[in-house]
Amino acid sequence: MKKHRAYLLFFLCVYSVAQNKQILYGFNEIPQSLLLNPGAEVSNMGYIGVPLLSHVHINGGTSGPTVYDLFSANGVNFNEKFRSVVYNSDSRDFLSANEQLEVFSGGFAIGNTFEKTEYLSFGVYQELDVISYIPTDYIELALEGNQNNINRVFNAGDLSARAEVVSVFHLGYNKKVNSRFNYGIRGKLYSSVVDIDATKNKGSFTTRRGTNNIYEHIFNLDMQVRTSGIASLTSDDNSGFNEDLKEISKRAFFGGNLGLGFDVGFTYNITDQWRLDGSVLDVGFISHSKDVENYVVNGNYVFEGINPLFPDVTNGQSAQDYWDALKEDFADLFDVDTTGTKYTTWRPIKFNGSLNYTFGKKKKKDCDCTTEDGGYYLNAVGAQLYAISRPKQPQMALTVYYYRKLFEGLSLKGTYTLDSYSFYNLGLGVAAQLGGFGFYVMADNFLQYENIYNAEGLSLQLGFNYIFNKK
Repeated sequence: MKKHRAYLLFFLCVYSVAQNKQILYGFNEIPQSLLLNPGAEVSNMGYIGVPLLSHVHINGGTSGPTVYDLFSANGVNFNEKFRSVVYNSDSRDFLSANEQLEVFSGGFAIGNTFEKTEYLSFGVYQELDVISYIPTDYIELALEGNQNNINRVFNAGDLSARAEVVSVFHLGYNKKVNSRFNYGIRGKLYSSVVDIDATKNKGSFTTRRGTNNIYEHIFNLDMQVRTSGIASLTSDDNSGFNEDLKEISKRAFFGGNLGLGFDVGFTYNITDQWRLDGSVLDVGFISHSKDVENYVVNGNYVFEGINPLFPDVTNGQSAQDYWDALKEDFADLFDVDTTGTKYTTWRPIKFNGSLNYTFGKKKKKDCDCTTEDGGYYLNAVGAQLYAISRPKQPQMALTVYYYRKLFEGLSLKGTYTLDSYSFYNLGLGVAAQLGGFGFYVMADNFLQYENIYNAEGLSLQLGFNYIFNKK
């Protein structure tokens, strides 16, 4: 039963999500699309986001096991299912988490009286980002032990994970150069609330036949876990929940470890109906110097157990004395160095790019997109490529979509995405506007809603804005 609880705790701790917002990208009626491409075409003269509700994003996925793989009621023993999950996983399989909550946001057009070709946008959002690779060698060692793995080299670098909570303060500038070209840039100030980084681990563990004992265990380790914002919240003299909440709030608003970054993007109308756009996001860093606590194990170690091999009852050694001595000897083997050395983390850089084709009936009304005669098209199709830098290798996704403006004030976008989680991810987004009040909601992986526990990934986005004077 204890093993089952440990397995459950492990997967509950690491099961989570990723960052692709393929439905929102290019959905230019929604002001928050500027967060994905600061050079997007802007279709409003200004907006104000509803505080804490203008953009809510939760996205989850796993490239490896799902909850259903472990807990389905199919008559198979849990231990067997767990072993099957482990042996069918790779050390590059991962579980990741991303959540964003926009605290407030807004934007407005600037320029001369007759044609406002520039646009400023601003805001603050909070973001949680977690990624954990499945440490297959560690789990296999725990399941099998080392007796059946003599001379096998277990990779200590399989333990790779990072987690962070940050607040992002941003100011964006968008410029319409002419009817064909837009560009934009967004500056960002990061205030880190909590950071845990364990992505620099290297080394190995090997068991072989011993000379002074039955086995000798050889550790060649270069391991480190870097943290900021954790030590003060977990210390013995911690003042309690209310004080922790005050400290977290202070860090979220310039009181944490600070960093700088930027986004850039563009839109180019190749012809009246063909459009190319792209963006690079979160090119930046955070310098961690406050409340830093790092744990380092570095060196070569050989452990051969202690003698006698069994409790020496003739000298009064009990079994408990034997195991206590063994545990102390093993703990003394590793010298864990705790330091307060400051460190720098780089933000996970993201890339978006798409090629789009518009078609359908063109209406002679106020323009929602750039066309040569001042109208707009009812339909669009396109393909989008997304990539994000990650500790072991980049994650990528390819999306094809269909967009339809049903009528003034209501638009739909459907997507089909191939990514690290699934080959059959169908998504749908709806943007509606009544008067100046705008609302949007988006979700994907609809085919997996029938059995949500077997879903490789799920995503939800929604928001409310007040939008002024559509162009």
